[in-house]
Amino acid sequence: MRNYLAQLTLISTLVVGACAADAPQSVTLEDIIPSGSVQEVLADGFWWSEGPVWVGGVDGYLLFTDVPQNKMFKWEEGKDASVFLSPSGADVGEAEGFREPGANGLFPHSTGKILLADHGNRALMLFDIESQTKTVLADSYEGKKLNSPNDVVLRSDGVMFFTDPPYGLTDIDDSLLKEQAHNGVYRRAMDGTLTLIDDSLTRPNGIALTPDGKTLMVANSDPKSAKWVSYKLNENDEVMIRMEFGDATDRVGEDAPGLPDGMTVSADGYLIATGPGGLYVFDPNQQYMGRIDIARASANVTFGGDGSDLYVTSGDRLIRINTELKGLGF
Repeated sequence: MRNYLAQLTLISTLVVGACAADAPQSVTLEDIIPSGSVQEVLADGFWWSEGPVWVGGVDGYLLFTDVPQNKMFKWEEGKDASVFLSPSGADVGEAEGFREPGANGLFPHSTGKILLADHGNRALMLFDIESQTKTVLADSYEGKKLNSPNDVVLRSDGVMFFTDPPYGLTDIDDSLLKEQAHNGVYRRAMDGTLTLIDDSLTRPNGIALTPDGKTLMVANSDPKSAKWVSYKLNENDEVMIRMEFGDATDRVGEDAPGLPDGMTVSADGYLIATGPGGLYVFDPNQQYMGRIDIARASANVTFGGDGSDLYVTSGDRLIRINTELKGLGF
């Protein structure tokens, strides 16, 4: 992969009718991601880049995946992106019924390891960066194999939430390997017990928590129902309120590539989510603020560097955008 810098002026677009009704904003999109910011293309040549996670402090590095290529890549300042793990998921191919056998979403773990949503192994894994070994955290629900875990988030108390669409399987919902009747959003307790949070989403994908850990947010990457859903949880993590807070279905098309997919949350609660045409920004009350246009379909996004940089996996490219925000944990 080659390393280079392309400076492109960002365009902040308010997508009329795409999301929930806007509330008056005391803070604007311009305040948190200035229109004079640039999109830096850090590396390219991927098949479909995904799942970025920042490892270490200011002088750390980024790990991200290429799901169909079944590889994990490492990028650090001043160096080319390089293969870090291959295969990143299962060592299987099309003949075994997998269309995307590689790892997908990544998330930092308190042990210094990372959580890994493994399409090919159909499991949620704990990945040891140093030894490059995996430990299975969840691979079945009620005695049946998971579909192909896609993305995961960890709460400060050790509870995990993850999504399980059928994207990793050949023929998707019609796969002969698919054992679950639904495509689910799950909670994993500290003792390993799985609880089904929602079985109604057609394509649950990106997942995030508000900074207080009390509201779960999930993207549905279905072009016929391109939405973001939130779940207000009680002290037992039971859903008190389920709300569709964003709908970009009418924006899906060739002029706005991409679907609701990955997302990240700033320390003060702003949600940055990939969607049709770029990055959709929601305030701490899940009110839509506007869109940052990106030319290619973008899969996922995370904070890194000193905490103010957004790293975006955008189709065949890795992009960096500077913001006035700080990511959680920075």
